[in-house]
Amino acid sequence: MSDQEDHARFQADHEAWRDPASVVAQWQDGEAVRSSLLESEISGPWWDVLAEAGLTLLVSREYEHLLMALSTASGSPQVSYLRLPHPSGIAFDAARAEVHVASTRNPNMLYTLRPAERLLPRRDLESKDIAGRVLMPASTRFLPGSTYLHDLAMIGPQLHGSAVGDNAIVSFPAGGDHQRVWWPSCIEGIAGADFGLNHLQLNGIAAGESLAESYFTASKDDLAGARPGQIEFAPEGRGVVFSGATRLPISRGLTRPHSPRFVGGDLWVANSGYGTVVNCGRDGRVEVVARLPGWTRGLCALGDLAIVGTSRIIPRFRAYAPGLEADKCVCGLHAVDIKSGRIVASLIWPAGNQIFAIEAVPSSMVDRLPFDAFDRMPDAEHALFYAWQAVPKPSQ
Repeated sequence: MSDQEDHARFQADHEAWRDPASVVAQWQDGEAVRSSLLESEISGPWWDVLAEAGLTLLVSREYEHLLMALSTASGSPQVSYLRLPHPSGIAFDAARAEVHVASTRNPNMLYTLRPAERLLPRRDLESKDIAGRVLMPASTRFLPGSTYLHDLAMIGPQLHGSAVGDNAIVSFPAGGDHQRVWWPSCIEGIAGADFGLNHLQLNGIAAGESLAESYFTASKDDLAGARPGQIEFAPEGRGVVFSGATRLPISRGLTRPHSPRFVGGDLWVANSGYGTVVNCGRDGRVEVVARLPGWTRGLCALGDLAIVGTSRIIPRFRAYAPGLEADKCVCGLHAVDIKSGRIVASLIWPAGNQIFAIEAVPSSMVDRLPFDAFDRMPDAEHALFYAWQAVPKPSQ
């Protein structure tokens, strides 16, 4: 190898892994985001809804590998992001002022993010100020890819997640490994519970104060035949909502249900395959609340409104959405009046694909993620990752 070739190789190695976006995602092309993915169209008073609520929305767009933040805390609409590998569930731990995000690739990762509003007092930085309250990645935990971690939720004071690959719910005790803490009775047999294959697509958590007061969604409740994720799986009407207390279904007849949440005191579920949101009463009734233009997934209560996500249909899984016209589905967020089911306002990403989760956090705590969607400032980004200082945790 010539000196010139050797120098070029050394220079390439020297310049690699210099962008904080790549380092966080552990992905050398992590900083490369197509601008079209960030462009949106607004209908109705979308930004007024967020301003009046005083909240920042965090949204995971899993197949575009984007965690996004939408806020008006600065006095005008603000869109920012952090690139993560296939982000899915999001959970806000208000007591610890932390946000957790599931990254569902192999291996799975569980990111914990904390807000920062100042820089460390470094002598090699001129300014110690940060514009706004930025949600920064503070730690990452690795899990086996077979965990297939999806939804996240705070059940009581503890973080929990849906371990779809195990047909179980797992908890994440502080300083310890994750552990299975709940599963439906339908996976139990003479040989014990079957944690070895994804039989059910047990993917959604409506968090109560305890596991017994929580509810969980799955695409079916038996171990027979084709499994969710296989092309030959027939999902129509096989989806269920499990009771945490009985470990049995309380609602049936759903098609690929996701994102169960308590809204206005009721249990709402995104009935994805029909593009609807339904109210699942504790007596087993299923009532359609709203019909939306896409695969419904991602649900968050905002006072008298609910923010619901819609996604496009992945072409090879068109059979999983028998109640939708795939060519008319859009990727976006919709503010839905919880009493009438009327869409009050929407934000659509025309080039977007799939939304998994939506979480609201107070804008007084978090108003953005590290990268501005339309006004990247590399010097400020490098300074932020070089010397960010976490806001002190609330006293326990």
